[in-house]
Order: sequence, then C-alpha cells, then structure tokens
Amino acid sequence: MNTELQHFDLVVIGAGSGGVRSARMAAAQGKKVAIIENRYLGGTCVNVGCVPKKMFVYASEYREKIEEAKGFGINSQFNDFHWPTLRDNKTNEISRLNGIYQNLLTGPGATIFNGTGSLVDANTVHINGQDGTEQDITGETILIATGSWPFKPEVPGVEHAITSNEVFDLSDEDFPKRALVVGAGYIAVEFAGIFNGLGVETTLAVRKDLVLRGFDDDIRLFVQEQMIEKGVNIAAETEVESIEKQTDGTLLVTFTNKQQQEFDLVLYATGRRPMTDGLNLEKLGIELNKNTTIKVDDFFQTSVPSIYALGDVIGTPQLTPVALAQGMKFLAHQYHGDTVPMNYNNIPTAVFCQPNIGTVGPTEDECKAQGIEFDVYESNFKPLKHTISGMNERTLMKLIVNKANNKVIAAHMVGHDAGETIQGIAVAITAGATKADFDATIGIHPTSAEEFVTMRSPRS
Repeated sequence: MNTELQHFDLVVIGAGSGGVRSARMAAAQGKKVAIIENRYLGGTCVNVGCVPKKMFVYASEYREKIEEAKGFGINSQFNDFHWPTLRDNKTNEISRLNGIYQNLLTGPGATIFNGTGSLVDANTVHINGQDGTEQDITGETILIATGSWPFKPEVPGVEHAITSNEVFDLSDEDFPKRALVVGAGYIAVEFAGIFNGLGVETTLAVRKDLVLRGFDDDIRLFVQEQMIEKGVNIAAETEVESIEKQTDGTLLVTFTNKQQQEFDLVLYATGRRPMTDGLNLEKLGIELNKNTTIKVDDFFQTSVPSIYALGDVIGTPQLTPVALAQGMKFLAHQYHGDTVPMNYNNIPTAVFCQPNIGTVGPTEDECKAQGIEFDVYESNFKPLKHTISGMNERTLMKLIVNKANNKVIAAHMVGHDAGETIQGIAVAITAGATKADFDATIGIHPTSAEEFVTMRSPRS
C-alpha cells in the first residue's frame, strides 16, 4: 500500500444519515475517519427529504386550521399564500442544519472531503474534489453510504417533469396553480397533500386502484377517501403516457386512458434507485442484488471483505432511522465484536399526508401469509375537535392481536399526529405487550390515543 497516501481507519463515501452517523461515532471512538460528499451534508433527509418535507406539511395544514377555527368562534381567512417566504425560511433552516452536521463530524475529528469518491481497489478511494483537485486516500475499512436518487420513467416529455429533489426550491414563477403528482408511495401521497393544502388544484395519478402499496388495505382505502374528501383528485388505474410543453409554458399530460389535462407542474414520485454509478463496483467484483442494490451480509460486509455498505444503497427500508440504526450496528460489529444481526421487525413508520398515517407491525395480509391466526380490533370515529369544527375528517385505528399468545403484533392509525401516537405504541409492541396489557392501561381522556386501550371487542 502506498505509504505516501493519507491513511484512515475508516473511509465513508456519502454523508447522508447513515454515513454521518457511522463517521462521527467512529471518530468519537478514537478512529481516524474520512468522509467524502459531493453535494450536501446530511444527505436526502436533511436537504431534500423528510426535514424540509415536514416543514411543508406544517405549512399545508394552516389553511384547514383556519377553516376549522370558525367552528370555535374564531373568524379568519386564508387570503394568500406566499411561496417565497416558506421556501426561503426552509432554505435558511437547512443551511443551519448543514452547519450542525459539519460540526458533528469535525468536532470528534473526522476529515471531510468535498468531492466524489470512487473505488480504486479494496483499500483505496479516489477523490475528485469540488475544487478541481484529485487525490487518493486509503482506508483499513471503506463504507459506502451513497443513498438513493429519484427515478423518472422513460415517458415522452418526462424532461419537463420534476422530482422531490427540485420541488423544494421552485422559483417564484414556477409555483403552480395546478399540479399533477405521479406515484402512490410516501412521497407522492405527502406532496399531493402539501400542494392541496397550499391551495393548489392537485391531481394524484396512481397506477393501481389505491395508494400506498404494502400498507394495510383498510388504511389505504381510508386515507384515500380522506384525501378525496379534502379535495385531492385521485386519477386511479392510469399512468402518464406523455407530457407536452405548450407555448404558454403549461404541460399537457396525456394519460394511458387517453384522457388529457393541463397542469403547471408535474412531480414524479415513482420510487428511488441506489446511487452506485461511478463507484467502480464491477471493477472490484462487488456483487449486486437483482434490483442493483449492493449485496451485503448481516453486518453490511460486501463481497470484498474490506468494503461495507448501508442505507438506501443496500435495499433495506428507505427510512432515515433505519440508516441510523445500521450505522450503529456496523460500528458495534466492526469495533466491538457485536454478533447480533440488525433486527428489521416492527419498524414503525409514518406518512405525513392529511390526515397522517402511523403504523407498526404486519398488515392483515402479511399475517395471513405467515399463517398467523389473529383478531382485529378497530375504531373509526370523528375526533372530538371535529364535532364542532365543521370538518368531516375521521380517524381510524386498528390493533392486530395474535390469537396464540394474545400479543399485540401490529397497530395502524390514520388521524391527526398518527406518527406521534404510533411511536409510543411501537415501544409496547417491541416489548411484547399483550392485549390484556393494553386493556389494563388507563387511557388519557379526552384523547384520540385512548382508543388504543379501550377497544374491547374484536371485529367479527
């Protein structure tokens, strides 16, 4: 190995959630660490993902809150929405967070390289610096944490559409009056709610009949009905056939059902692909899965022993907390001899649509596929607030209970702050709580969450 090169205990390619967590914690443990990033510290989540998206969700809720207030004797109006204010305040906050991430890395002594990293051999990384310089560094261990990138299908005119990477920084002139969101997953459903809440005439095009494939069917149907109630137009069982930019700048979209509609903006949220281009994985013989994610073992080791990978790039659930947990598991195994594999069971998650979804544990269909005999406890109700707000929003809660041992194995919710509620329920499920434990828990009244401990009769 070339002794003239800077040598590190750990070289991390990618400064997203998993990469930063791995780098800073390794540095805090006394390891000599390098981290390479060619865009922004914090990765997708901090810059063009969950953090700015949640800010936009907050903004999108105010129009409805103003409408709700009338029922409480508070008269106000949603007169105007000023996009530049929201966009620029978001940008300022993200800049602040970028600074925090830099300090998290440099504080314990990690070295940041601003550039693009590519593998030279099992222990060498080449860096094309953003300042035009090039250099090689070596690492005892190399960790790939390059994340994923939005995918747009090959549709005529798709170059006129944007993805979640661009939506957060639209110019003043580009903020739409009419928007089409294409997709049925987290990002699509959330942005349909965001646009609709901000006063945009919004259409959500989904390939099948329901949004959010992989979620519990009752949840999918319920939230779709609630979205329609709130004003989102659901174009079900259709896809975009073509996009044509017209002379006035509007986008004429032709759907596969041959219907046409004009929009000011088309947002594709049709999934994400691993960012492995330019890493030279094939050159080193690093094996990939069929979906082009990097193949790793239980402790994130690739087919090259000195090279590891984690986060979106390995095809596990594309959730920031998962990448963070993987980073900690990687370090525990690498430097402390941990031999317990990562546990992907009972990962709680939330979809910040309106109303929110919170869920943990298997769906009914998954339970059936696993041969589990179960009872379902369900509550569908109008929350107390909306008894006088004048709004028609409802809440749905479900518990799935294993008949064999009376353990609560899943909880699903659609309603206000569902994610906040399910986080606590996830602790109980992870701890192995039974339905009897839920029944013995005294509820907090009056709250929606108390329904989880007051449902007594299973669904017939």
